[in-house]
Amino acid sequence: MPPLTPRPFPLAIITDFGYRDHYVGAMKGVIASIAPRATVIDITHGVPAQSIVAGALCLRETWRYFPPRTVFLAVVDPGVGTARAPIAIETRAGARLVGPDNGLLWLAASQAGIKRIVKLTSTRHRLTNVSATFHGRDIFAPAAAYLWGGTPISALGPSLRPSSIVPLELPRPVASAREVRGEVIYVDGFGNLVSNIDRQAADQLRTRFRHKSLSVRIKRGAAMRLLDAYGDAPKGVPLAIFGSFNLLEVAIRDGNAAMHFAAGPGTPVSLVAAPGRT
Repeated sequence: MPPLTPRPFPLAIITDFGYRDHYVGAMKGVIASIAPRATVIDITHGVPAQSIVAGALCLRETWRYFPPRTVFLAVVDPGVGTARAPIAIETRAGARLVGPDNGLLWLAASQAGIKRIVKLTSTRHRLTNVSATFHGRDIFAPAAAYLWGGTPISALGPSLRPSSIVPLELPRPVASAREVRGEVIYVDGFGNLVSNIDRQAADQLRTRFRHKSLSVRIKRGAAMRLLDAYGDAPKGVPLAIFGSFNLLEVAIRDGNAAMHFAAGPGTPVSLVAAPGRT
């Protein structure tokens, strides 16, 4: 097969495979065999094992920063080998997403706008021998490489309706009189606890009580100040901040909030309007 013409967009990979085993290397070998001129970018292989939500959030938080028509290969696949479908999604924003139909692609695809979805059934665009436990290597990597090389998405398999694929619904915060109750949905590598409470919820709470004094509680603990930067707190002190996700985070200045609070996904977080003038 002649080398493919260089293209102005990369092939980017997200997995939960880690860095110990050969799995990522095998996928890259398949890509190199099919699309030897592809620029391959590792977004992360440190997604917590089998955490579809964490993988979906990583993909959602990165796709828009890549060139149009980038191919994203995402594999967090606890249902590998079962009836869950392998799919590829073409979006209205141009990004192409390849991975399992388990909700992993849903958040990014919804943001980018779903244009077309196909089920990856073409035997010409996968490896000859497909393992029941490694679709990342045998189905997803070849499909992503062929897409990068110019193969139309329609050649990879039959079309699916957007309503037929698995959505991913994140838990929603609940507002009451003086607070918004949410929960941790993601823990980053620094131990920062990212919640499902967004800036709009904070703005609405401030508007309702006509003052800026808001505090944050986690696990019914002591109130924390809502700050603008991690460095605004003294070293070792808990703080709350709206981080790069544009979601409320609980952190420890120069520390690890997940360890400090023994907290993780599902831990309750509350944004509270402090007593004052209304």
